[in-house]
Amino acid sequence: MAISPDGENADSPASTSQRLDKWLWFARVVKTRTLAQKLIRSGNVRVDGKRVTRVSFAVGPGMVLTIAYAERIIILRVNAAGTRRGPAPQARTLYKDLSPEIPERRLSASPAGKGARESGSGRPTKKQRRQTDHLLGRRDRAG
Repeated sequence: MAISPDGENADSPASTSQRLDKWLWFARVVKTRTLAQKLIRSGNVRVDGKRVTRVSFAVGPGMVLTIAYAERIIILRVNAAGTRRGPAPQARTLYKDLSPEIPERRLSASPAGKGARESGSGRPTKKQRRQTDHLLGRRDRAG
């Protein structure tokens, strides 16, 4: 009979499930278990569509987690319970990411698109700064 580091029987069915806060930390969704606990307690985590506020909620393979974190929605299907917080490639084996693709954001200086600059084109010239100020209705940059 093998004993896991948590003191549980590693061969028992209970070892296929894990505390939600611990799993989020093992899967590298958050940096610390404390942050995972705050995220759960704030009501930003749903398991199979139901809001969970208990950090000790047991998650196991097949469950779907919906997490509102860092101004986006993360949807993960649990593949396995973690045994330790390993490197990122190992952590990615604990879940399958079902999150929708995030559209690329494009910034525009004005609704008409005038004054928009290509990304990586360097600092604007003095003429370009004056044009931008004119578009934004600024009269005097000095004061």
